[in-house]
Amino acid sequence: MGIDEATGGVREKADEAQDAAQDAGRAIQDNPLYRWLVTVGLVAYGVVHLLVAWLAVQLTFGGSQEQASNTGAMQELAEQPFGGIMLVVVAVGLLTLSLWQLLEAALGHLDRTDLERVRKRLSSLGRAVLYAALGVSALLTALGSGGGGGGAEKSLTGRLLGHPAGVVMVLLGAAAIAAVAVAMGLKGVRRKFREDLRGDPGTVGTVLGVLGHVAKAIAFLVVASLFVAAAVTHDPNRAGGLDVAFKAVRDQPFGVVLLLLMAFGVACYGLYCFFWARRPAHG
Repeated sequence: MGIDEATGGVREKADEAQDAAQDAGRAIQDNPLYRWLVTVGLVAYGVVHLLVAWLAVQLTFGGSQEQASNTGAMQELAEQPFGGIMLVVVAVGLLTLSLWQLLEAALGHLDRTDLERVRKRLSSLGRAVLYAALGVSALLTALGSGGGGGGAEKSLTGRLLGHPAGVVMVLLGAAAIAAVAVAMGLKGVRRKFREDLRGDPGTVGTVLGVLGHVAKAIAFLVVASLFVAAAVTHDPNRAGGLDVAFKAVRDQPFGVVLLLLMAFGVACYGLYCFFWARRPAHG
């Protein structure tokens, strides 16, 4: 057997394996129960954003004991009647979203060009990690272990700043958060989020998508700026997540108005998720 023939045989088997994996992935995505769980997950994702927006409004007027963040939203949900059951549903939905995006990262976006497909698959992988983290946070909160606090970012930043190259690492982390923020903002302004849906979400859905993506982009830019401040001043207490970012905005001139606008935008994203849940794009 010649080298070319052997190489061709290996390539053919690899193509067959890839086709089999894609067929298996499509079979999962076409399963009615799986599609229903994706819908539940997107609704849950929307509810989390609405809770974060509500906590941000309460933070504006000093009426909330919970963090205006994903963790705070989970704690708020846990305190409601049947909160434990609702958190388990949220966790199952979010973990299904993670599986959905993992399948997209491995097998999806076949209608794209090579470079665009790589970009889309990396985006799907990032979403998978985010949804998995939120799902685990919801599950831990349901089990009474909590989902972590706002001090997690400070603790990590403190450890990094104690490293010889810590400042550079924190700045690189800030740059990564800023890049995500810019990408999300452009996705909103250019209405690229419509690619995640089957069909047109309509005028209301589109407006909610634009406002929601832009608001989240601004929030992430504030978070990135906090990490930059922590790196420059060598003060890990300057770093933080959404809750710290919202407090930083509130403490600025006209901060109350700005924070209310950001809360409104995050709520818009939550409502957009309900439109997304009705027609998520698969494959």
